[in-house]
Amino acid sequence: MIDLGISKMALIGVVALVVIGPEKLPRVARTVGALLGKAQRYVADVKAEVNRSIDLEELRKMKDNVETAARDVESTVQTATTDFEKDWAATTAGLESSTPYEPLPTPVPEYKNPGKNWRLKRGATPNWYKARQGVRTRALSGAARVARFRPRSGASGQP
Repeated sequence: MIDLGISKMALIGVVALVVIGPEKLPRVARTVGALLGKAQRYVADVKAEVNRSIDLEELRKMKDNVETAARDVESTVQTATTDFEKDWAATTAGLESSTPYEPLPTPVPEYKNPGKNWRLKRGATPNWYKARQGVRTRALSGAARVARFRPRSGASGQP
C-alpha cells in the first residue's frame, strides 16, 4: 500500500495549494472527497459481492452433503426393509394352517343417551349472578305459586 504519513500529506497539500490556487482548492477538495467516497463504496460493494458468492458456494456444498446423507439413509432403509420382508417370508412360510385366522368379536357398547342434567348446569352458575338476572333458585309448587300471587282480600278495598 501507499505509505502516507503526516509529512507527505502536508507536502501534497502545499503543492495543491500552489498549483490549484486558494480560490479553487475547496471545490477541488470536495470533488476529490466525493470521488474517494464513491471509490470506497464501490470497493465495499465488490467485497460484499465476493463474500456473498463465497457464502453461496459454501451453502451449495452443504446442500450436496445433506443430499448425499439423505440418499445414504434412504438406501439403508430400503435394504433393511427388503431384508425384513425376506426374513418374514421365510419365517411365515411354514405357518399355513387349515383354519383361517378370525379375530375375536369385539363387543359393541350399547348407546346411552347422555341426558342433560339441567340441575347440574344451574348449579354451576353463581347465586349472585342468578339473583341479578332474576333466575328462580327455589322451585314453587303450583299451589304455592297461586297462593303467593293471589290478591289479598283486604288489599283490594272490599270488605
